[in-house]
Amino acid sequence: MAKTAKREAKTERLELRVAPSVKKVIERASAVSGLAAGDLAYAGACRILADHQLMTLQAGDREAFLDALSNPPPPAARLVAALRRRQELAR
Repeated sequence: MAKTAKREAKTERLELRVAPSVKKVIERASAVSGLAAGDLAYAGACRILADHQLMTLQAGDREAFLDALSNPPPPAARLVAALRRRQELAR
């Protein structure tokens, strides 16, 4: 965190019930990382959210995606029919 940024006060509480084996893993990760359990949970949550927002494609997947964007398939007949029904209902 930048030195000029203000730290947010820790006013909220989060309690978890976990299995003893999970608690041991969290305690070991906390000891190894030097982070408190709450900060460790926050770092993990941030990583999950970042992974969710970032889509990484392998080479073959990327080529298929780009090809589909460049050469989209024609719309399915059911889609065309649904769009026509919607247009008729909107009139």
